[in-house]
Amino acid sequence: MTHGPGDVVVTGVGLALPGAATPGALLRRAAAPATGPAPEPFDTAVRIGRRGHRYKDRATRLALCAALDALRDAALIPADGEEVTVPGDTVGVVASSNLGNLDTACLTAAAIAERSAMDLSPMSLPNASSNVIASWVAIRHGLRGPNLMLCNGATSGLDAVHWGATLVAAGRVRRAVVIGVETHNAVVEDLLGRPADELLDGAAALVVEGARWAEARGVPAAAALGPYERRAGLTGCIEALLPGGAAPGVWFTPERYAERPAGAVPVPETVPRYDVTDAVGRSSGALGVLQCAAAVGWLTRAEAGRRAGGGTGSGAGDGAAFGDRAASDAGARAAPDPAAVPGPGPVPDPGSAAEALASVPVSAEVSASAPVPVSAEASASASVPVSRQALITSGDDTADAVAGLLLRPTPARCHRPPAARAPLSAMECSR
Repeated sequence: MTHGPGDVVVTGVGLALPGAATPGALLRRAAAPATGPAPEPFDTAVRIGRRGHRYKDRATRLALCAALDALRDAALIPADGEEVTVPGDTVGVVASSNLGNLDTACLTAAAIAERSAMDLSPMSLPNASSNVIASWVAIRHGLRGPNLMLCNGATSGLDAVHWGATLVAAGRVRRAVVIGVETHNAVVEDLLGRPADELLDGAAALVVEGARWAEARGVPAAAALGPYERRAGLTGCIEALLPGGAAPGVWFTPERYAERPAGAVPVPETVPRYDVTDAVGRSSGALGVLQCAAAVGWLTRAEAGRRAGGGTGSGAGDGAAFGDRAASDAGARAAPDPAAVPGPGPVPDPGSAAEALASVPVSAEVSASAPVPVSAEASASASVPVSRQALITSGDDTADAVAGLLLRPTPARCHRPPAARAPLSAMECSR
């Protein structure tokens, strides 16, 4: 079975959230938000130690925690290390945060206005740059692929997932870490006019990877990325993703989505809905990545039910006990089974973005080679019933744009040993 570079799957998930350590736990909280005292803030020191804290702001530390877990979940970093076990040039970073370093930027500007630039600490000043989050993740783990930071409003998280997949589909990298992070502080609370307990203080991360490369490593995929859309309105976005009024298995709605009158709802009322912000707070630029993480939990539970003979598992009983992928895949990740490797994911439609990226050289060391053909078997993934797919949307009809993404279960794995390590593709660094 041959996989093309356009087949993109999720091979790792990491969370740095209070009260939700796995995709399944995040889904449970979204289904039935906890009452009573709020959980304690996430302790980043436990995850990344003192070295990870020095001169870094809260948002960066949260992002480092989520990225570390995602890379370990994808078997790209050993449990006792921090350096990736694949060439650093093959891993990119895409981060999303609208407000992550807002406090640093505002306090820096205030200090210059009230006193002078001489009062600023040269060690903390880099935190005033928005791309500091993506940069520190890359530096910490030796990731030398493309490095992008998105600050794109309500759609930013899903846009980041799309751009990570686009980098993979275009052949720029074999895999990318996609991070969404926001935190609350006095500056953010003042800007948004909301108290801290209504705002997210946490991060989520995904590893999106070419199915071919995941199979070569013998790593199971948690989900496959389907098509992505960005439109001016919610209804148009959903209709483009699900033509003919097809009903998905679950809908992860935009932040605090208000249901419309009967007959005007873009998704049938029988489809279960989840708003992850009910569980973790208003999430801004982190929302899309959090939604994808929760969708992985839903797909894991649905597929487990289907394999057990319980149907498609799409009617995800909100109060049910959801299976956590972290537990179910623990054995496979600790010792990959060479006879059980993932099948292809669907080919996303990055459109002109992939073509534009593919035309840009990575470095002078790029070598020429023929493009890898996409197997006809990859088209089988597109035939996954819509009722087994998760619909994810960010934004609303009052915004200039709404982003949407379908997340699908991975097809049945083929039963043969993983292929030998393939050469770097034409668009990847050859170091």
